[in-house]
Amino acid sequence: MMRPEHQGIGMTSRRTRERLVQRLCDKGIRSPAVLEALRNTPRHIFVDEALASRAYEETALPIGHGQTISQPYTVARMTEALLEGGAVETVLEIGTGSGYQCAILAQLVRRVYSVERIAALLDQARVRFRELGVRNIRLKHSDGGIGLPEYAPFDGILVTAAPAGLPQNLLQQLAVGGKLILPIQNNKGQVMVRVTRTSDGFRQESLQSVNFVPLIGGMI
Repeated sequence: MMRPEHQGIGMTSRRTRERLVQRLCDKGIRSPAVLEALRNTPRHIFVDEALASRAYEETALPIGHGQTISQPYTVARMTEALLEGGAVETVLEIGTGSGYQCAILAQLVRRVYSVERIAALLDQARVRFRELGVRNIRLKHSDGGIGLPEYAPFDGILVTAAPAGLPQNLLQQLAVGGKLILPIQNNKGQVMVRVTRTSDGFRQESLQSVNFVPLIGGMI
């Protein structure tokens, strides 16, 4: 996936990515596949050039339009939570944003469908995927709360913004055995949860506290 022009220098170099992977290991990320995907993905091309030197810090960064690129640990943890427990073929991502999370997923599953409500962000992400030669992503400009029923059911759904509760539209687009990973708001803040669809309902687990932008309806 990494082309020579994306290798980076100094604070965007391969060595910097290796240090990031080591920090993720130290914080509890265990999946070799997830770690390798982050190692191979040039996060600095997913942020503004002025912020490239901070791309491998453990922090969220602004990407415009009131949105952020999630910190690397959060991306790794959500991805690991999605992939735990069995093969995942098709994933729906709600909130393409910069495209970084989507690029990670594309290395680990057969097909990623990604929905973004802000057209300008979607256009930027499309250019980045083309530069990286990623071909197993299908993008759509749409309201994420609707999901993508025309391609359901999905083995996994990952939401990169926080709704007020569990979105029923997305739950119904999960395959049996599929997992929904998302942050939701509660009376103490936000918590990342994993919801697994079973043959007779849904099973919910709380994973950890997180901090995401809110999930907003509509399109711009």
